[in-house]
Amino acid sequence: MIPEQPVQVEIGTNVWKPARRITTLSVGLVLVAILVLTALLAPLLAPFDPNIQHIELRLLPPSLTHWLGTDGFGRDLLSRVIYGARPTLLLVSLILVLTIPVGLLIGISAGYIGGWFERILMRLTDIVMSLPSLVMALALVAILGPGLMNGALALAFTSWPPFARQARAETLALRRSDYLAAARMQGIGGLRLMFGHILPLCLPSAVVRAALSLGGIILASAGLGFLGMGIQPPTAEWGSMVAEGSKVIFDQWWVAAAPGGAILFASLAFNLLGDGLRDKMDPRHGN
Repeated sequence: MIPEQPVQVEIGTNVWKPARRITTLSVGLVLVAILVLTALLAPLLAPFDPNIQHIELRLLPPSLTHWLGTDGFGRDLLSRVIYGARPTLLLVSLILVLTIPVGLLIGISAGYIGGWFERILMRLTDIVMSLPSLVMALALVAILGPGLMNGALALAFTSWPPFARQARAETLALRRSDYLAAARMQGIGGLRLMFGHILPLCLPSAVVRAALSLGGIILASAGLGFLGMGIQPPTAEWGSMVAEGSKVIFDQWWVAAAPGGAILFASLAFNLLGDGLRDKMDPRHGN
């Protein structure tokens, strides 16, 4: 008697691969890339010179010639919005270059050395963190004078404490870890241990925090420009453009809406990028 062979049922495979899921990180990267490319290619993208005034064309509504209208001096708003991305990104870059190294240096030093040195640094961090950032930035700019570099210094002064507190907490958790114990057994210590082994482990979280704080930094820099403490006219800057448009906002709303939309776009792009990086680097926040 011939034994019965098991029946094999072939299940058809789907030849169409599922599309990659759109993530917050990918959307944020695309928006940030658009913002950076707009700033880099501003001379090619802007249809008009952003600083040339045409009084006879002042306060024109959006049209086929001027897509976003014109401001009170007859300047094309689309061109000024495009060029306004340059000082904003430059200011943000300067603030990050100043705040991240200072915050990591103070936080890692406090967490690794400990004792009275840690208490002094952390109390200093708490004092700076308790100060209202925008008010302090305005006070510093009033002392130093308006300008790009002075605005970056003023905003950086109140932006480093979160990086220091986070780096200290991570250093305290790493100080008694087996990883650092093995490094000490090999004769590694002092600055080499702090910046060769602890610093690389603190960098990913610092990058995520930096990306998450960029939206607030953009709003703060726009606030300085709105109050006349940032980059001075006639340079195109979104905050000062909103201030100019606020004078005629009820009749010519587009003058303030155009730079306001640019600020919203930039803040949204960096917030999405920060959320995506957090989900990517910390699985606890992922879906």
